Amino acid sequence: MAEITLVADTGRVSGSSASRRLRAAGKIPAVVYGHGTDPIAVSVDARELRNALNTEAGVNALLTLKLADGDHLTMARMLQRHPVRHTVTHVDFQIVRRDEIISAEVPFHLVGEAKELANQDGVVDQQMFSLTVNATPGKVPQNIEIDITSLAIGDAIRVGDLKLPAGVTTDTDADDPIVVAQGAMSVEDLEAAEAEAVELGEGATDADPEASTEESGEAGENDGAAGSADTSGE
Repeated sequence: MAEITLVADTGRVSGSSASRRLRAAGKIPAVVYGHGTDPIAVSVDARELRNALNTEAGVNALLTLKLADGDHLTMARMLQRHPVRHTVTHVDFQIVRRDEIISAEVPFHLVGEAKELANQDGVVDQQMFSLTVNATPGKVPQNIEIDITSLAIGDAIRVGDLKLPAGVTTDTDADDPIVVAQGAMSVEDLEAAEAEAVELGEGATDADPEASTEESGEAGENDGAAGSADTSGE
């Protein structure tokens, strides 16, 4: 996996006003934590961070942060995004070691064309979109490809059917379905599903429109989660 270097400025001031000024100047407030290190408030260049996360490795890229006290090998573990523009507004960087097992969320990528299923007027129902895997930082895959070419109605691809790369494991139940090949719904079934969705929607609570958090992985067994170091409404 390619590694990327980012320069991180230390000593930033906490608080929503200071964070807004940072973002206006093209900087993203962040926190560095892990392996017994007290959380360090830093900022990184917004464009450089965007370029780093847009590589093939995505949010699981290995990032070398250059701080005043030296370099730290990290991964971006929690991204907060603007609710409308979806731009990153805050990021937590977890310090990692090359030889430790970490957990990371890896997206599925469906490949192939299920021609037999299409001839049967069936559909591919994707029920899982990512998988939590365990691996050393350098072995976390960019994505996990799933070939749906041979699917026919009634078939399913489950976690246990996956051939994960060497050194990559998962604790997810092997029987959990990822994709299921289903027949087309009848008009009656469709109307029933829509009615059920409306009924469930009426009982749902409104989500907080001010926050959008994207977790890209989890801390190792010996690391406590840093959470968001700035609690003043950045």
